[in-house]
Amino acid sequence: MTNPDAQAARPPANCTVRRATADDAAAILTIFDEVIEWFVSIGNIEQWGTEPWSTQPRRIEVVTEACRLPEAWVAEHPELGVCGAIVLGEAMPYVPSPDRPEFYVRMLIASRAPQARGVGRMLMSLADSRAAGAGVEQLRVDCYAGGSGALIEFYESWGYLRTGTFDVDGWPGQVLVRPLASEGGATE
Repeated sequence: MTNPDAQAARPPANCTVRRATADDAAAILTIFDEVIEWFVSIGNIEQWGTEPWSTQPRRIEVVTEACRLPEAWVAEHPELGVCGAIVLGEAMPYVPSPDRPEFYVRMLIASRAPQARGVGRMLMSLADSRAAGAGVEQLRVDCYAGGSGALIEFYESWGYLRTGTFDVDGWPGQVLVRPLASEGGATE
């Protein structure tokens, strides 16, 4: 399935993608810190809290372990260095098991720097390519279901459909799915 928003997924100038390693964790945590600072500035303190992830041992461990997964990728910009990351894999333990082969977007983060505009969509396009290459039938993702709903709308603009909600210790989440094209070209 070709994404209807593919034109909007143009990568930033000179941006490249490569496999992540545990050595990238510090740069990715810096991006999380940057986004959290922005969230706090706009009053969104419920999504990820107010404390930088780079100061939280559990968050450091989670990001470092995610970088070691086989489908962990980073985007790099010549001026910014690492400016985004995506990690694909199995479904998170707090969501229902899939009913068909899938890749689950376990992490997606992109810098707010102007030079990184489009990195999130570029990484989601990479998820499409990786899923197609692996022959899976769908991509799923979860995200924060509170606030303005803009994050859910981002995924919907990429062709994802809402499938269910969940709650983890008071944190509201939304699960979304995007069926991928079968060999005949139709989606399920």
